[in-house]
Amino acid sequence: MAENKGMLLAKSVQKHAGRAKEKLLQNLGKVDRTADEIFDEHLTNFNRQHTCATRLQKEFSNYIRCVRAVQNASKSLMDAITEVYESQWTGSEVLYGQTKTIDTQYQQFSYKLADQVLKQLDTYALQFPEMKKKIDKRGRKLVDYDSQRHSFQSLQANAAKRKDDLKVTRGREQLEEAKSTYEVLNSELHDELPALYDSRILFLVTNLQTLFACEQQFHSETSKVYAELEAIVDKLATESQRGSYTLKKINANSNPSSPQQSPVKANLSIVNNVTNGSANANGRATTTADLPPGVLYRVKATYKYVREDVDELSFEVGDVINVVEYEDPEDQEEGWLMGTKEGTNEKGMFPANFTRPL
Repeated sequence: MAENKGMLLAKSVQKHAGRAKEKLLQNLGKVDRTADEIFDEHLTNFNRQHTCATRLQKEFSNYIRCVRAVQNASKSLMDAITEVYESQWTGSEVLYGQTKTIDTQYQQFSYKLADQVLKQLDTYALQFPEMKKKIDKRGRKLVDYDSQRHSFQSLQANAAKRKDDLKVTRGREQLEEAKSTYEVLNSELHDELPALYDSRILFLVTNLQTLFACEQQFHSETSKVYAELEAIVDKLATESQRGSYTLKKINANSNPSSPQQSPVKANLSIVNNVTNGSANANGRATTTADLPPGVLYRVKATYKYVREDVDELSFEVGDVINVVEYEDPEDQEEGWLMGTKEGTNEKGMFPANFTRPL
């Protein structure tokens, strides 16, 4: 057995040495080589197709890794949002549920990309290494064929002088065997390479359609969730403007241990004390001198407000509003005043903490 292995190894070394010598002579132009321009075109197309498939496979694998990284970042962000969004605020439970929905959608999205797109791309890419092996084998057999052809030509020239017909016959048999082996492989590749090249269109159409469909569905579903989250926050903003969540503000000159007074209550205190001729809010004096009949005092808008009901008053930053009494005291709401905008006949309710007394 060891002897057989030694013989096979020696034969293999001899064959490799013969091929190396034949290629060297061909490169030096000492001997000709069998040309096949059609195969060369197929080979060019194959190499380009292989390069594109390899890049697509690499970039898509990286894309999925990035999607999973964004998923982790999104989860951390949503956890932080649910932590800062206080439980007594409007829609807190719905907001919590929707943030979990986003994480689930990311999980489904990354799974579909890997299972329905990348897996098919991996299968498609597996064809190229196998085909490359066959192409390399065809190249080796072509060198063997050319080498046998050149050897037989030399043998014919020498045998004619020596009249050695036996060697010529043996040489012809070896040449035919080498030629047949090469031509079988060459013929198969002439069929398989263009078929593989043509398959790229159908594969890419199917693969990209799946990719884009997954993307469209994911973004469509997540956009609905984000729209719901936006609506929750919009409702919080509206309720906050109406004074549902009054934020207390510490006066810098007050004793930290003393009770804090909110801007809303500061404005209400003005209404309660206006009959005394003056009031104080946020450290500013309010006077009733030279006011039109029925006007309790004036305020200036510090924030823009857009009315949400017909009985409310819209204004821009800097607008001056004359505060008047409610026609029906029972209509008065905490944190809201009644007033008319100077220079216009517009009248309505407005949030007190959007203004400051003059």
